[in-house]
Amino acid sequence: MEISVPILKILVINDDQASLLALRALLEVAEGQDRYQVLTAASGKEALRLVLRHDFVVILCDVNMPEMDGFETAEAIRSRPRSAEIPIIFVTAFATDELDRIKGYEQGAFDFVFTPIVPEILAAKVGIFVTLAMKNAELRRRERELRLRADQLTAMNERLNVEMTERRKVERQSGARDEFLAMLGHELRNPLSAINSAASIIGLPGVSATVRPRAMDIINRQTRHLSRIVDDLLDLSRAVSGNIFLSKTQVNFSALAVNTLETFRSTGRFERYSLDTQLDESWVNGDPTRLEQILSNLVDNALKYTQAPGRISLVIQCDDHDVILRVSDNGVGIAAELLPHVFEFFVQGDAVLERANGGLGVGLSLVRRLIEMHDGEIRVESAGVGKGTTVEVRLPRCEPVKIAPDQSQVSFSGNQQTVLLIEDNGDSREMMAEILRAHGYAVLEAADGIEGCRVAKDHLPNFALIDIGLPGIDGYEVAKRLRGFEAAKGVQLIALTGYGLEEDKARALAAGFDLHLVKPVDINYLLGILTPAQSTR
Repeated sequence: MEISVPILKILVINDDQASLLALRALLEVAEGQDRYQVLTAASGKEALRLVLRHDFVVILCDVNMPEMDGFETAEAIRSRPRSAEIPIIFVTAFATDELDRIKGYEQGAFDFVFTPIVPEILAAKVGIFVTLAMKNAELRRRERELRLRADQLTAMNERLNVEMTERRKVERQSGARDEFLAMLGHELRNPLSAINSAASIIGLPGVSATVRPRAMDIINRQTRHLSRIVDDLLDLSRAVSGNIFLSKTQVNFSALAVNTLETFRSTGRFERYSLDTQLDESWVNGDPTRLEQILSNLVDNALKYTQAPGRISLVIQCDDHDVILRVSDNGVGIAAELLPHVFEFFVQGDAVLERANGGLGVGLSLVRRLIEMHDGEIRVESAGVGKGTTVEVRLPRCEPVKIAPDQSQVSFSGNQQTVLLIEDNGDSREMMAEILRAHGYAVLEAADGIEGCRVAKDHLPNFALIDIGLPGIDGYEVAKRLRGFEAAKGVQLIALTGYGLEEDKARALAAGFDLHLVKPVDINYLLGILTPAQSTR
């Protein structure tokens, strides 16, 4: 790159006008004079004014001047920081006394030029300082360019580091996604394989009476497992898209924890485990379903990663502002390098396909999201691999209140002997009908909404189990039409659907349903709702 150098300036100081013009002329005709500009001053005072306004590469100063001689002028120039480093060449007679020369050097003179002046000597001496100034200017310019280039390279390096970090993040997420898909295939095929085998055994001739019930238990158990996987996937999708909605109310958090633990006990999950609990009375403002999901996920994780016989601890305490939940175990613990990533989707402590723990690795991610939606905080602690894990959750506490009973837990009254099943999936309708008949119910069937409305009006069942996604008219429209039929207003309407969002439940209730159940329905739970009672009709 070509470096442009600005015009440099030389100051000539002499009280003799003829000498001043002569020196100026000599400098202006010298070789290379296009590199500099010559300014003149007729006295030391005038020179000082020019020095304040300009930067000079060299000063030619006559020694013998009235008022301020050359030495005094040089001393004044040197006394000012702006001009202290300007080289000064004294112009004097050849016969100058040696003492004057010494005095000149003491005042900062770089050199002397003697009169009569030899033009070549003058040009050579001045040229040295001009060339030096040009080299310094060039070096300063190159230094600025190098500094600018260094700044550009630094910025480029920072951008590259950001891009590399983002690329590594994407690669890590892509790898985690691939592992998740492999894990999902594994998690789906295992229960499906068990269901397929159990269903095949049931259909074999000569199967003993003891094998068939065991096969049915396997099908029920693995179906529930598949249902949990689907729920995890749906919750994952809602969390990523921000479509999780809460239906908040005042909740007895400790009572909810008792119910959650009882569910685990009833399924035998605590067998061969020691369970320690301390459940102080605590109330929070939250969604009971989501709070139970938080508790279930944390207890399930503790069990999943603690080998039996192990110890699980669940503690609920309160301080002035928060309800504090701690779930601890003495299980496999968490490695230090994994601990910062435990809330990321698809992260698991043990990613091998053959492990018995199972799960999709989305639990803690969903838990954190749900806790944040409740204005709470969560943190995970572990001393390392093999040293157990503690999860602490803080939720804002609220004052205890009397809670109205949850509609989903209230059993209906009525004869409960006749059930209308409106379902377009033939297999689902047939199996549900057989189960209900096996428990003593008279079952009416319809394959679409129009037929369902006709059967309901003709027979007035005690209950109508209605799928939402029906051909013709959907389940919402069926409910609206039945609620508009005076004689059918006593029919208890239960929505059976694969749509489980809070807005789905609200829409079902607004359409006239008494209850909203998400498929696959727990048969024992459904039978509990349909428990026979004396008819009120």
